[in-house]
Amino acid sequence: MDCMFTVVNQPHSDLLVSLLHRIATLILIAVTAAVSTCPSKNGRCSELSSVPNIILILADDLGYAELGCYGQQKIKTPNLDRMAAEGMRFTQHYCGNAVCAPSRCVLMTGKHAGHAYVRNNRQATLPEGLSERYGFEFPGQEPIPASDVTIAEMLKQKGYATAAVGKWGLGQFGTTGDPNRQGFDLFFGYNCQAHAHSFYPGHLWRNGEKVRLANDPPIPGHASLAAGADPADPASYAPFKGQDYSADHMIDVALNFIRENKDGPFFLYFPSTIPHVALHIPDEELKPYLDKWDETPFIGGRGYTPHLTPRAAYAAMISRLDKDVARIFATLKQLGLDENTLVMFSSDNGTTHLDREVDAEFFESVGPLRGLKGSLYEGGIRVPMIARWPGKIAAGTVTDHLSAFWDVMPTIAAVTGAKPPADIDGISFAPTLLGRPAKQKEHDYLYWEFAAYGGQQAVRMGDWKAVRQDMLRRNNPDPLKIELYNLNDDIGESHDVAAEHPEIVKKMRKIMDEAHVPNEVFPLPPIDKKTASR
Repeated sequence: MDCMFTVVNQPHSDLLVSLLHRIATLILIAVTAAVSTCPSKNGRCSELSSVPNIILILADDLGYAELGCYGQQKIKTPNLDRMAAEGMRFTQHYCGNAVCAPSRCVLMTGKHAGHAYVRNNRQATLPEGLSERYGFEFPGQEPIPASDVTIAEMLKQKGYATAAVGKWGLGQFGTTGDPNRQGFDLFFGYNCQAHAHSFYPGHLWRNGEKVRLANDPPIPGHASLAAGADPADPASYAPFKGQDYSADHMIDVALNFIRENKDGPFFLYFPSTIPHVALHIPDEELKPYLDKWDETPFIGGRGYTPHLTPRAAYAAMISRLDKDVARIFATLKQLGLDENTLVMFSSDNGTTHLDREVDAEFFESVGPLRGLKGSLYEGGIRVPMIARWPGKIAAGTVTDHLSAFWDVMPTIAAVTGAKPPADIDGISFAPTLLGRPAKQKEHDYLYWEFAAYGGQQAVRMGDWKAVRQDMLRRNNPDPLKIELYNLNDDIGESHDVAAEHPEIVKKMRKIMDEAHVPNEVFPLPPIDKKTASR
């Protein structure tokens, strides 16, 4: 059933210019299409009817091995497993960065972490008066600049209806990163990722307007048990259960968008907030996992809100996302859109490192990989990737093609006929999807940098993986030291072979030097070119 909510009107003066620009853009698209193609009986141009719908589903902090099709044994994900069985599963796909905002920036703009604007989760300093005009509780992340072209803006060339439903994290409303100023006709969900830490908030956002939810009071994302509360008593956790689950609203809005644009073409970006903590899940969805495992209650403190059965809650959240995916596929089939829709599923980074909330070791969340969220080791950046397109992608295929988030934009461009920006770093993996491996171009290398968690750089070149750690740590005697691993022999990155392969280390230094473009907002320490390249 569709969700019911109340829209609270916000001042629109700062959106007027953006609205007029969008109207002018739509008129231009319509005029261009009318001149270049013949309208069909239903009013759509034949050019548009030939391109596929695109759905891009993004999990939040889902680990490489947390789906059944990637080896998960404890958490049930039958619908995503079916998606893999009916499509293609990637074994060597990487996200854009080790945490939310910079990873999403890479995904949306097609530039790797050394060229992308956002390289950390830094909160923005908003223009004067903006918070008051919108009633922001959270400042949002550093906005992507107006000059960046997103996937949504690219698809506007082909007349796509566009929606982002879920967590944005690339700029508040009224800034250059406003999703409505970055090509999305519809935005619904959480703009700021700090707001997204609770699944029972007081409101969500729809195109710059607050949508009130029936959580009275809202449940915070961060809290502890009350003083003197018994951690073993289920009643102690009652204050952290809400009435109105945000994920229910987001999937309903996403499905409505599909229905309203069934004549196509449409682009739905669905960045779910699951399974990012806090551990919030309705009791009914928790039941299948209760009493399955020993549990140590999480009582809060420095982390997120408490939960009596954190293992069950985490598993139930992932299974809930799996059900949302099933609803998307059911809607496509119901509307007859299944064979004309490319659906891709991935995760923004690896499993959270917050081990009191999420027991990654118990779930074997990243399998044999080293590292978790925040790390440029494999467990922090290697993520699931599943693609399904009946009749185009052969069912049950598995690929070890080396790919990353910055390849998604050119891949979508290739299958839709849109023109990607000239300055991106991605290479289309459409030939792999469509069963033409002989035509698949390969990367010389993949590159990441992350100006947090000590400051890090990483390069994947063939089977070789180079990592720099602790580049910003005080008293680090060698901030440019490179660790080297052969992933073919050592997927767990446990044996540093840098001393045995100086010629490979030299190549990696050169790549790290050349791929890094300095960014004053998200700086790495100065890299002396003579030292880095020797």
